[in-house]
Amino acid sequence: MNATTLAPRGFSFATLASAMRYTNRDDLALIVSDRPAAGAGVFTKNRFQAAPVIVAAENLNNSDTIRAFLVNAGQANACTGDEGLADCRETLRLASSELGITPGEILPASTGVVGAKLRMDLWRTALPALVARLGQAQPTDAAKAIMTTDAFPKIAQAQLAIDGHTVRLFGMAKGAGMICPNMATMLAFVLCDAQIEASRWRDMLAHAVLASFNAVTVDGDTSTNDCVLAMANGASGVTVDSASHAALAQALTKLCQSLAAMVVEDGEGATKVMRIRVTGAKTSAQAETCARTVGHSPLVKTAMFGQDANWGRIVVAIGRSSADFDPSLVTVSLCGIPVFEKGEPVPGDLDSLLKPRMRKPEIAIDIDLAAGPGTYTLLASDLSVGYVKLNADYRS
Repeated sequence: MNATTLAPRGFSFATLASAMRYTNRDDLALIVSDRPAAGAGVFTKNRFQAAPVIVAAENLNNSDTIRAFLVNAGQANACTGDEGLADCRETLRLASSELGITPGEILPASTGVVGAKLRMDLWRTALPALVARLGQAQPTDAAKAIMTTDAFPKIAQAQLAIDGHTVRLFGMAKGAGMICPNMATMLAFVLCDAQIEASRWRDMLAHAVLASFNAVTVDGDTSTNDCVLAMANGASGVTVDSASHAALAQALTKLCQSLAAMVVEDGEGATKVMRIRVTGAKTSAQAETCARTVGHSPLVKTAMFGQDANWGRIVVAIGRSSADFDPSLVTVSLCGIPVFEKGEPVPGDLDSLLKPRMRKPEIAIDIDLAAGPGTYTLLASDLSVGYVKLNADYRS
């Protein structure tokens, strides 16, 4: 099934090429619900929050329902002070005037270079044209319009049966660099046509983000604009109650995990995805700390890029994490092959065994700390020459 077939009911899409930063491509996206929808959002924890993050959070705090997402690519409107906040609010005023709704019913999101102010002359020209196109774009068009350094649009979709009726979910994301937990430098948008209380929807999204977008890393950086925004509008006629809550929560989490995996796969210059699973930690929090230390290590990441089974770099990263364990009990496996057991190297020609497996696009790193019941899984990308090249030339 294509994105049009599975698009949740009651939502319309529009895109436009505004030339704010890019040429010959759409860089504005608008998603509108035909009725008030339960709104939810999870935002970056970076202290330098961009104007759209601040305004979106304010709008969600002021109302349980929203009607639209307004997204631009190329100008982050971050670290732009009071003028940036005023500009963001003006874009919502302009859009709301065209849509016949209130500015508080729209959640803004922006991505691009930090510090650049919005080109308001282009916004004033673009918004009437964007709204006029509402209903003419497909979900895939919107996913393409929000891309920056992404190599491909990131889309996920799902459906589930509740009380004999079908509920649809659709998600899209952008992000390839400056990716780290407490969001990731990414934008993500989720649509659902079930009816659900806003408080439940918000809790559901928060839990889904913890298990998905906050469980990935590309380069250890967290940006100013990161957000996951979600609407559930009830257009399916299905109401989510206590009996069906778990099923929808599971579907939402899986949808977000699919998008998060695409973000890592598309990490700037990435050639490998590392699936780092830590078990046997004293607590799950310590397992997470260990996994993140390994996943953030430039030495581990470059070894994976070079298809070098240098497990010593993994062990060193484990050792400098703040996890508490007995080094003589630790076991590490790489691509399913034990390389370090109970504090000692595994004998044999491991390089010959691992060489063909290291060529694969996904590399499993399994770590058993033998210290307790804690577990955690992190998806991380490698670090390549392409990453350095892209980010060295990003503004030029």
